[in-house]
Amino acid sequence: MGGRTTCLLPALLLLIIPGSSAISGPRAVRGVEQASLTVRCRYGPGYESYVKWWCRGAAWGPCRIIVETTGSEKEVKKGRVSIRDNWKDRSFTVTMEKLRLGDSDTYWCGIERFGTDLGNRVEVTIDRESTSTSATLNANMFTAPVAPEGHPPLLGSVHFLLLVFLKVPLLLGLLGAVLWVNTPLRSSGGKPQENE
Repeated sequence: MGGRTTCLLPALLLLIIPGSSAISGPRAVRGVEQASLTVRCRYGPGYESYVKWWCRGAAWGPCRIIVETTGSEKEVKKGRVSIRDNWKDRSFTVTMEKLRLGDSDTYWCGIERFGTDLGNRVEVTIDRESTSTSATLNANMFTAPVAPEGHPPLLGSVHFLLLVFLKVPLLLGLLGAVLWVNTPLRSSGGKPQENE
C-alpha cells in the first residue's frame, strides 16, 4: 500500500483527501462478541481493478493494514478477517469473524492508488454477547450506521411497562394528593377562611 504515505506533489495532496467522495461506507457499525460483522464500502467508476484494503488505527497515515485484495474479485482471508471486491457492484466487503471486545476501534476501508490512497473512516463497536437479542441478530448481516441499536423495542422493554403501569399512575396520584392538600379550605360564604 505504498501510495498512502508517499508525497508526490503538494498540488495532488490538496486535491485528494481521506474520505473522498470516490469511496464511501458506513461511519459506524456495531457487532456482538463471538459473532461476525460485514462492512460494505462503495467506490466510483474506474477503480474496479485497484487494490482495496482494510486497516486499523485512529490516524490515517500509520493505520495498520489487516487485509487487502489482489486487484481482482478473489476473496482474500487473513486470520479472522476477509475482503472481497465486486466490480459489477463497485463495492467491496470486509468480514470480521469471531469478534472480540478488543476489536472495537477505528478502521479504514481504502483504495490503493498512485499518490495518496482513498479512504473512508469506520468506527467499529463490539458489544458483549449478552447485551441484547436484537444486536445479536444484526451482527451477522451488514450493519447500517449506528442508531440506538442494542436497546429492546419500546413496547417490549421492562422500563416502558413500569413507566406505564406503575410510575405514571403513582406520579399522577401524588400530584393529585399535593394539589388536594394545598387547596385552601372554603367556608360556606365562598371566601377562604382566615386564621385569627
